[in-house]
Amino acid sequence: MLAAGKRVVSILTLEAIKLAATVTDKNDAIRQAGELLVKAGHVKEGYVPGMLEREQTMSTYMGNGVAIPHGMYESRELILKTGISVLQIPAGVEWEDGEIAYLVIGIAADNDEHMGILMNLADALEDEESAQELVSLSDPEEIIARLAKEPEEL
Repeated sequence: MLAAGKRVVSILTLEAIKLAATVTDKNDAIRQAGELLVKAGHVKEGYVPGMLEREQTMSTYMGNGVAIPHGMYESRELILKTGISVLQIPAGVEWEDGEIAYLVIGIAADNDEHMGILMNLADALEDEESAQELVSLSDPEEIIARLAKEPEEL
């Protein structure tokens, strides 16, 4: 299981965060979140189409304005190292009918780390206020600090 807090810092770097992003639609948001994973050296380029394919089979919208797209099981061999990306979209993007995502967090993890990452993110984003604070931040280091808090610190 992924340890809370400190591990998030090691899998989220400044180069994997894009603030004040603009997107044309949900697929564009997924592509941008995936490209951040590529740029940060977490995945090979072919992982991004797997993220788009995954979204076709099951929505990754989690509520509170947050979506957490990730690749298909079959694309796990394209993961170079576990990591997450954060795409902040202040204007939001419609993810599902009536559901707007303001924060898109891309995940690349092998199976044994995937659930731990999701649990840590759920702790950090469990209420709408916490998620909205992340949308309004203008310092990527603050985003890392907020996502790295231990659950009892939130």
